[in-house]
Amino acid sequence: MKLLTNDIKRSLPALYSTESIPANMKTIVAKFFDPLGSWRWYVVEGDEQEDGDWVFFGLVDGSVKEWGYFTLSELESVDVGLGLGIERDIHFPKQNASSFTA
Repeated sequence: MKLLTNDIKRSLPALYSTESIPANMKTIVAKFFDPLGSWRWYVVEGDEQEDGDWVFFGLVDGSVKEWGYFTLSELESVDVGLGLGIERDIHFPKQNASSFTA
């Protein structure tokens, strides 16, 4: 599965562009998840790097919930088992982060 589509690329605000917006008011643009586990990555911002990789900022919901940075290459390199990798929620609508930060 392609994690980062052209539609998502066009929808992503640049890194640091939502700094003045409170965390619970930020807009989640995309959701990635471990299909065999409980980890979720909610993307708020992103920028393509010179090497073609993407750096994202968003809410990471794993062993704890925290805001942070992660890369497309990191997500693509994960083997969760059974020949599966990290997937994108193709039905995820853009939504306010307040649903995930409470």
